[in-house]
Amino acid sequence: MLMDVEKATGFTDAFTHLRTGAPCKDRVGLLNVLLAEGLNLGLSKMADATNTHDYFQLSRLSSWHIESDAINKALDTVIKAQSALPMAQFWGGGVTASSDGQFFPTTRQGEAMNLINAKYGIDPGLKAYSHVSDRFGPFATQNIPATVSEAPYILDGLLMNETGLKVREQYADTGGFTDHVFAVTSLLGYRFIPRIRDLASKRLYVFDPSGVPRELKGLIGGKIREGTIVTNWPDILRSAATMVAGVMPPSQLLRKFAAHPRQHDLAVALREIGRVERTLFIIDWLLDADMQRRAQIGLNKGEAHHALKNALRIGRQGEIRDRTSEGQHYRMAGLNLLAAIIIYWNTDQLGKAVALRKRAGLDCSAALLAHISPLGWAHILITGEYRWPKQ
Repeated sequence: MLMDVEKATGFTDAFTHLRTGAPCKDRVGLLNVLLAEGLNLGLSKMADATNTHDYFQLSRLSSWHIESDAINKALDTVIKAQSALPMAQFWGGGVTASSDGQFFPTTRQGEAMNLINAKYGIDPGLKAYSHVSDRFGPFATQNIPATVSEAPYILDGLLMNETGLKVREQYADTGGFTDHVFAVTSLLGYRFIPRIRDLASKRLYVFDPSGVPRELKGLIGGKIREGTIVTNWPDILRSAATMVAGVMPPSQLLRKFAAHPRQHDLAVALREIGRVERTLFIIDWLLDADMQRRAQIGLNKGEAHHALKNALRIGRQGEIRDRTSEGQHYRMAGLNLLAAIIIYWNTDQLGKAVALRKRAGLDCSAALLAHISPLGWAHILITGEYRWPKQ
């Protein structure tokens, strides 16, 4: 499967030599290293399981060819290729995406700041915050501490990727929303649709509470401070431009605003804009059943993507045991790339199966094909020995 996708997309071209910039000639060795990262095996275990390379050969390839930008570039290559396959067109237009965090146990603490979140048990761990497009492609992933709010990281994935996706509608679970996120996503032209667990407890905000009908007054939480928005509008635009230009990750700015919600005038202004957007969203959500359905479909794709990743991280009992942030990043990035490769291969094979059915005159309506998923792995033998053909 890895060799088929590499031949079709050439994603290994991204892994050039760190010193010379020359492409890696040992494609099979490089695929072994990527497989070791994605399956959480490590190079030593992979050397025992492969028929082509020993540990020192794999270690040399990893040291000189594997780095963050290369993995991201390879992922972009696979995602773009998968999105262009005919079968992917039935699943969406590439304009919506969902994001959610996935917990990974780490069992030990080191410089990587592995933290204990009681929600997931008593062991330390980290979260991989992933964005998945409506065509099932995992186009962005970040490692974040297990205890932090996921909300600030939504815009990082939307703005800081090179897949070319033109996402316009973003879905997230309850942990992914704050008023600041509502404000910034609106300012940047995204429609933010979170699934709010405690929606009944949320209150609406209006510009003139005195004009609200008596029957609705119990739903009103307060008045929008319009003057604060107007006064800080130039700074709001500058902050938005800073995020779009990539000068500073959006999560860094949003965390600063959240840390000083009252003392910082700009944070207050963004909160007020967010209250406006959240109020409009709640009204739309209650009235638009199709929006609720779209959000549920998008979030279900993200959950199914998590299930695929859980099936792949077979090594070390599923625990991420790297003690450094860099090592953990490579492990998560490798897992994301391996998942994308499987999704590409499944999408391609499903397309071929559909083409055969059409030639045989069998039913292949678009309405049915929209419900097929490329996230299955039951047909893939993940564990065992990895026997590569001699090159």
